[in-house]
Amino acid sequence: MIESNNLRNGTCFTYDNRLWKCLESQHVKPGKGPAFVRTRILDLDSGSIVDKTFRAGEKIQDVRVERRPCTFSYVDGDDYVFMDNESYEQYMVPATFVAEDADFLIEECPVDVSLYEERVLSVELPASYAYEVVETDPGDKGDTASGGTKPAKLNSGGTVQVPLFIKVGERIVVDPRTKRYIGRDKG
Repeated sequence: MIESNNLRNGTCFTYDNRLWKCLESQHVKPGKGPAFVRTRILDLDSGSIVDKTFRAGEKIQDVRVERRPCTFSYVDGDDYVFMDNESYEQYMVPATFVAEDADFLIEECPVDVSLYEERVLSVELPASYAYEVVETDPGDKGDTASGGTKPAKLNSGGTVQVPLFIKVGERIVVDPRTKRYIGRDKG
């Protein structure tokens, strides 16, 4: 059991016989009256997001979530298939769990899969990964130091803003979680 004061972003717990994940939490101490915790939580069964207020110190049943290092394998219809790097077990993950991250998944991309009782709760992309630029406008000659950016389409299908000097065929490092360019791939 945990207290509502200890709810943090990403904490998974059960409440009203449902499995929830905390997206945001804020401890509020008004001038009058008792303190409370205002949260925004995700129902992991239905996918709906709910604003919920808990009394400060209210007991909540937390759940232990296991994070497994996996690799993205392929798309099978509406499911994404990830393979556990240690046990070689495959996890079929619905497209709704991957959502906007799908544009940054390519074969053999490392991810962390969060599991609760063999049920996939979430898929987290790495902090940085190298992609190849497959489409971008040519930069203006001599305009490499101005700090401007342009869109570049990657071999994964995603698009990021890159500096003007980046050309088609170059490998760049991107943070797929924030969809931001980090630098050129030195490997």
